[in-house]
Amino acid sequence: MRRQIETLLFDFGGTLDCDGVAWKERMHAHYRSEGLALSPEEFAAAFYAADDPLLGSLPEDADLAVTVHRLARNLEAALAGGEGRDVSDNADSRRGSRIAANFLAEAEASFARNRPLLERLSRRYRLGVVSNFYGNLAAVCRGAGLAPPVGVMIDSQKLGAEKPDPAIFRAALDALGARAETTLMVGDSLPRDREGARRMSMEFVWIAPAEVQAAEIKARGSLDHPVVARLGDLESLLP
Repeated sequence: MRRQIETLLFDFGGTLDCDGVAWKERMHAHYRSEGLALSPEEFAAAFYAADDPLLGSLPEDADLAVTVHRLARNLEAALAGGEGRDVSDNADSRRGSRIAANFLAEAEASFARNRPLLERLSRRYRLGVVSNFYGNLAAVCRGAGLAPPVGVMIDSQKLGAEKPDPAIFRAALDALGARAETTLMVGDSLPRDREGARRMSMEFVWIAPAEVQAAEIKARGSLDHPVVARLGDLESLLP
């Protein structure tokens, strides 16, 4: 780190619940394992058709399991040929339930690794979560056992601003009594997390699998920020 760090902000999806792989890519991988042959672009269209209706429609107390099962159900509807189509009585609903269960198992494995990490970090730094989410981020973090060490959870749907808008980061800093110049943002999205950190003049650490790191380096020639393959590697970068 080039500066003294007093505050750590984390993305949620793809960062705290997985080592650098976003929900869309994870869902696509699970569907491929079920034999679904769709290109990334084709799957993205179905994913966004399933994802967008969840914004503001989930109860504030909905945990991650409710969220992921609702997303999987919407995905099955989108893949069956129409958003909102009832697929509760066909084989695809069973496929969606399997995929949701596998997705949640992966997330819980990440939480089990990351809870002790956050506990340790909370003894040295202010911690916050800043996420483009559905309106139930606080309930999801509490249900995952992440809330005790994390002081602030800023949900784009609740705030009315999305990353990389500086407003969502400013809300977290204000709630924590923190300053941008002593804050580090950790996230998996370059357009949202890195760009948001740049706009706020915060330090940034990218979490990404090795193959994604390699592709970015090949495309850009180098990286202008630290990168880790697992969130547990973050401690080695911190002062």
